[in-house]
Amino acid sequence: MHVTLTYNLKQEDQTKPADYFSEFDSPDTINAIMGALEKKGHTVQLLDVRCTNLFSYFKNNRVDMVFNIAEGNNGRFRESEIPAVLDYLDIPYTGSSPLSLGLALNKALTKKILKSENIPTPSFQVFKKGNEELSPNLKFPLIVKPNYEGSSKGISVSSVVQTNGHLYKKIKEVMDLYNQEVLVEEFIDGKELSVGILENGKTTTLPILEVDFSSCIKSGEYFYSWRMKEYQGNVELGLMPQFHCPARLDTETEELVKDTALKAHKALGCFDISRTDIRLSRDNIPYVLEINPLPGLNPKESNFPIMAYAAGMKYEDLIEAILMSASERKGLN
Repeated sequence: MHVTLTYNLKQEDQTKPADYFSEFDSPDTINAIMGALEKKGHTVQLLDVRCTNLFSYFKNNRVDMVFNIAEGNNGRFRESEIPAVLDYLDIPYTGSSPLSLGLALNKALTKKILKSENIPTPSFQVFKKGNEELSPNLKFPLIVKPNYEGSSKGISVSSVVQTNGHLYKKIKEVMDLYNQEVLVEEFIDGKELSVGILENGKTTTLPILEVDFSSCIKSGEYFYSWRMKEYQGNVELGLMPQFHCPARLDTETEELVKDTALKAHKALGCFDISRTDIRLSRDNIPYVLEINPLPGLNPKESNFPIMAYAAGMKYEDLIEAILMSASERKGLN
């Protein structure tokens, strides 16, 4: 199969905020996916979507399938850009539709869908101007997030606030930096879990990943902030979370968490692959924080491959499974 791998290459630019390129992929990830596809016998071409005229490329090159990991370039629905172009050109691709990708990048809209499906998610409020009165239904501590970002962009330890004063100060800070609506939600104290859904002939819920931050307390970090994700594994900074996959859960709770993630995957209409981040409260309620239909696939650092390895898969088998799931949906097999 002739496969084009679409991506945004991570860059360094000191004129941009430190987390500006966090969603983009490193050369290591791109090369690993290409190597896995080639190992399975496919011919692979690389396409950085910021550097190429997409219509010209697809007009002049043979493409049987696009393996899409591109985050897109601009705007609140940027992850939908490449799938929308491919749909227009009638070219098959891996992963979710423009609709699902656009919904998932809008945290507040995702949460409204979750609530309509009776899927637990922390109570929240959207601030559009920054001076709205805080809903009396929300209880501190609260966490403040940009509404249209991924990869924990805009989320730091200072995002968790305990008072009205700190809340409005943080809302203004996020609005000024990201120029968008701000999501404020109740901060759930409990276990950090991530659940991968993989469709490969059948829909499979991978072993649950538990991320334990207790060893990072001295660093001041105790949840998946941007700094934790960006510098994870840095001994000097004390950012050494412990991973448990399968998670340390009893059978009943494990099934409850998996069922919740699968319902979230279906509620947003995801295809082929998704990763749902869940905070399991101390009273055993699995609160969905967000759903990522375009999860990271770095073979050494990303959470989704860790879960696949725990299920007994090799990296090249994971990449092939994603490709074959898309092929079956498009009737190419």
